[in-house]
Amino acid sequence: MIELLCESGDLARIRFARSPMHELMTSMIIGRRADRARMHQPWARSVRGAVAGLRLDLLRPLLGDPRYFPDFLTPSPDRLDTRFADELDRLRATPEAVVRSQLDLLGGAAPLPAALVPLYEDPERQLGRLAAEVRGYWTAAIEPIWPRLAALLDAEVGHRADQLTSGGIVRLLGNLHPELEYAQDALRIRWPTWQSQSRLDGAGVLLVPCVFVWPSLLVDTDPRAPKLIYSPRGVGQVWDGAARRPELPIADLLGRSRATLLAKLDLPLSTTQVARELGQSAASVSEHLSVLRRSGLVTARRSGRSVLYQRTLLGTDLLGAAATGDHSARTESWSRRVG
Repeated sequence: MIELLCESGDLARIRFARSPMHELMTSMIIGRRADRARMHQPWARSVRGAVAGLRLDLLRPLLGDPRYFPDFLTPSPDRLDTRFADELDRLRATPEAVVRSQLDLLGGAAPLPAALVPLYEDPERQLGRLAAEVRGYWTAAIEPIWPRLAALLDAEVGHRADQLTSGGIVRLLGNLHPELEYAQDALRIRWPTWQSQSRLDGAGVLLVPCVFVWPSLLVDTDPRAPKLIYSPRGVGQVWDGAARRPELPIADLLGRSRATLLAKLDLPLSTTQVARELGQSAASVSEHLSVLRRSGLVTARRSGRSVLYQRTLLGTDLLGAAATGDHSARTESWSRRVG
């Protein structure tokens, strides 16, 4: 068991951030677990050709140890909406001593893979090469789906904020992950083969939801920046919702544009994101969203400077009935919610 002992100052410094780099690195190792590979199979199939053409001579061996990969690959995000470009700059600027010390941990007592020897001998030069590989993989495999990943992560953070408001820290941390528990001022990760205890000493904990880490929990006990990387709720929505298309009956009822928009909003998106995905003007999308919101088919909440829209249960039922043709079976449910 890993125990992180908390004081009041630590609880006050629990915070969330999303990390494009964590998504990127964990996406490369999903094949190590059969359940993870099955969950993300639609994504894996869609990017297989693009990734196969990449040269990842440094990146692949850095992720080859099933027990550990160097922390400099995933610098701690310093804000909720951390950008990939900022994380890549931090990776490129990793001090040479840090690179070497973390490469020393790779593979345990085994010799360093030959492909990584140049990185060990000349980190400053080779980090530029590594950054180019990471950028190439991002462009091919993660950037096309990042809007949907970010939407799910935003929904997760919003849900946790609601839990904190209604139930405090105990409720927030109580169901974050099956292997994690919070009790008696301590965070405990129930890993029977690990035995460690440390104090947070005012550093707090950074909580990083990550789609590709599902169903695992990653723990970084670095005393300067402890963090937990966990799988958010509704991971399957990322791939299932992407394939949904409105059926003809619902398009006849709402109009093709509004039906398509409603189908997109299984995850929270801003007006700008929806407009970009649908190839429509922001003004047109905003008008459609207003109509859908007044009809009770979508809801809106503010997140920073943006307003995020998401389909309601009523909207989901409406789409589901159109897809199955079972209109009568849903009527009573709709009438109860509308009434």
